[in-house]
Parts: sequence; structure tokens; C-alpha cells
Amino acid sequence: MPRRRIRVTGTREAPLRAALTALRTELGVPESFPPAVLAEAERAAAAPLPQVPDVTDIPFFTVDPPTSMDLDQAMHLSRRGTGFRVRYAIADVAAFVVPGGALDAEAHRRVTTLYFPDEKTPLHPPLLSEGAASLLPDATRPAVLWTIDLDADGRTVAVDVHRALVRSRAKLDYATVQRRIDAGTAEEPLALLKDIGEARERLEVERGGISLNVPEQEIVERDHTYELAYRAPLPADGWNAQISLLTGMAAADLMLTHGTGVLRTLPAAPDGAVGRLHRTAHALHIDWPHHVSYAQLIRSLDPHLPHHAAFLQECTTLLRGAGYTVFRDGDLPPITAHAAVAAPYTHCTAPLRRLVDRYAAEICLSPASPPAWVLAGLDALPKQMADGTRLAGTVERECVDIVEAALLKDRVGDLFDGYVVDVDEHQPAVGKVQLDSPAVVARLDGGATPLPLGERLRVRLTQADPGTSKVRFAPA
Repeated sequence: MPRRRIRVTGTREAPLRAALTALRTELGVPESFPPAVLAEAERAAAAPLPQVPDVTDIPFFTVDPPTSMDLDQAMHLSRRGTGFRVRYAIADVAAFVVPGGALDAEAHRRVTTLYFPDEKTPLHPPLLSEGAASLLPDATRPAVLWTIDLDADGRTVAVDVHRALVRSRAKLDYATVQRRIDAGTAEEPLALLKDIGEARERLEVERGGISLNVPEQEIVERDHTYELAYRAPLPADGWNAQISLLTGMAAADLMLTHGTGVLRTLPAAPDGAVGRLHRTAHALHIDWPHHVSYAQLIRSLDPHLPHHAAFLQECTTLLRGAGYTVFRDGDLPPITAHAAVAAPYTHCTAPLRRLVDRYAAEICLSPASPPAWVLAGLDALPKQMADGTRLAGTVERECVDIVEAALLKDRVGDLFDGYVVDVDEHQPAVGKVQLDSPAVVARLDGGATPLPLGERLRVRLTQADPGTSKVRFAPA
């Protein structure tokens, strides 16, 4: 789970662009795809569609950010007696990537799409990821089609997965989905997203799972200056995520039943980490009675409130330690669950953006006898994904620092109001301050004076340099 997501719209300022370009160079991020990869992608995009069942009569739709073109998932929701039927189509990347070919090798080198505020570095060439393989509207596409039947409470009662040709009818964004559902104008396949999503959220509460509604940090340039604020996720974001979680849990169960697979696992958080969060909650004046569980507290928070948003950001520290666990031939690993999901779970719904999902799809399509290339590459997959995920995390952290520095670079010496949200246990004069405005959380150096954890404090900006990706404050 990322610390925070950021995106920049409309910015053309040279220092920010230069800093982001320098970061890509420093991290060795690929600038372009090799000619052999692009040539293979062109051949794959021009190849005839595979001979698989045609379900293009089903009116699928996608739900993504408005500017997204790499559309991994499309859904169709319907009633089934007193329960529901979820049809979830996942882009069939394996229909375009030849095992051992140039595309395959490049995907193993990149591992995951990297997101920068100004652009992204895709896992696959855009000709595929934003074209022939993407589930764009009004285009027939090969997909891995999951059909998951639920009872009236949203519990899974039957699962089927096979290849198919699908056709999305609409490309929707979260705000549009929320508006239509709230207004009562959504047709049943879309309106059911709320019913199914809320049912799955209730089951998540029942099993002790946690979904963090971490706000998105958005930076917009207006009149050559920046504005920064947090965008709290809409309920529709959560309902959509529940469909993906449902599918990942179904895939994990399928793998465990047949004895071969790759799970996304997360051990329970150590007591020390939870204790630290208790101190942070107290510092932010968030009431956390001892009889209230961590999961219950998270659901009581309002990400629109600045101190709640800050706490939700800190809660992502409990998700550290997530990894990929491979097993085969019925030899199940000691840990099969993801602590935040509170169930076995795997990544299988974003193959355009994440390498492991292509492996997971192939295992689920042939759980008793996965393809030879899957079995051959399975053992190396956890390390590859760990390295790629680590790089993505570094990109995210550095980008946040760069953007915040660009936002504040002309305000060194200015005074701001904020909360001291963290203090280093070993250096009590060093911590973090969360500003009231703009929405920045940055290092605070108190000199020789211990910082007042959880207290409001007037601070002075002492450093903001996009070139060094550093923002620093000191008590005023």
C-alpha cells in the first residue's frame, strides 16, 4: 500500500520537470522500449483475435481514473435470484506476450509500471497496454473472464474462470459512478456496484479485514503557482476495490485447492508497530480506546479531516512486510493469508501494470497443470516482484519529496501552522509536522529542544529544493 498517491496536472515548470527527469536517470528507469520489443508488440497487436468463446453481447463497463488508458478490468453485475453474479473481465496479456520472447524478457526486467507525477513508465509498450490489450470501450478484446456467484449476503458460492472475447460499452470514472448512483440514475449493472460493494465491505468487517481510505495528494499549477490538497476516496472507489479483492480471494482459493500458486501475503503487524500507532493517534487527538480494535478504529475515521488523513497515512506502515509467496505440488506455505485482507489473496487483476498477475491468471486457468513457462519462472517471481515493488516505492517517496519541494520552493522563511505528528524515539528534537495548508507532511528539526508530539506548532520553512528533494521546517 503506497504512503500516498500523487499526480500533477497542468504543470510545465522547468525545475520540477528537471528534478523528475534526474530522478529517473538516478534510478535507472528505462526511457524507451528496445526496437525488438516494439516490433514484437506491433506483430502481437496485428495478430487475429484468439479462438475463444465470444461474450461480446454482455455490456461490460470499466471504472478508472478519467485519464487512464491502460484498462485492466471490466465488469458486468447482475442479480441472481436473491444473490448476485459478478462477471469480471481481466485483460488477457498472455494472448499477446510470447513466453521467452522480447516482450516477455522486457516485462521481467521492468516488473511493474512506475508512476511519476508527470508521466509513467509502463510495463508493456503503450501499443498494447493502452491499445490492443486494454479493455477500452467499443473494442473487442481477449480477456480472462471470472464469473463469481454470490449469495444475498455477498458470500461466494460458485466461481468459474475461462478465456473469452469481451467488449466494454462504457469507460466510467469514480466521480461519474458516484454521481449516478447517488442520483438514482444508474442502470442496474452499475447500481449493483453499491449493493455488492457494501455487502463485501460488511463481510470484510466480519472477518477483520482492513481497507485504508488513504487520501490522494493532488498538485495543480494555476497562474505559475501550485495548489496542493488531499482528495479523499469516494465510496465508489471502495466498492470498485471490493470487486478486485473478491476476485483476488477467489483466485487464491483456487490456487490453494490445487496446490500450486503465488499468493500476496502479509504477516500480522508486530505489537511494537501497533503501539507506535497508538502514540500517533494520541498525538493527533484521535480517541482510540483499548477495547476498540485497529480495524474498528480505521473504519471510524473521516479522510476529509486533516488529522484523520495524517493518521491514515501513518497506518500504511502496518502493511510493510507484504510479499509474494510461491508454493507448488501441494506443499502449502506456513503463511497463506494477507493480514489486511484477513484471508488468502493474490494479485491477478492488473496484468497490464504488474508482472505477477499474468502468472496468476495462467495458474487459475489451468490450476491442475499450469503452463511450463509459468512453472519454470515461478520460483524467481517473488524476488523479481520484491525488487520491482521496492523501486516503485522509492519512486513514490522521492516524487512526493520533489513535488512538495517544488510547491514550497519560493516560500523559504515563511511561517506555517501545523501539528507535530511524529517524533523520533531516539532523537526527540527530530520529527514530522503536518501543515494545515498546504497539505504537506515534512521533517521538523527542533534543534536542542524536544518536539511537542501531538501539539499545534508554528513552524518556519528552512529548506525547499526540488533538486535535492528535501523540505525542512524548524519551530518558529
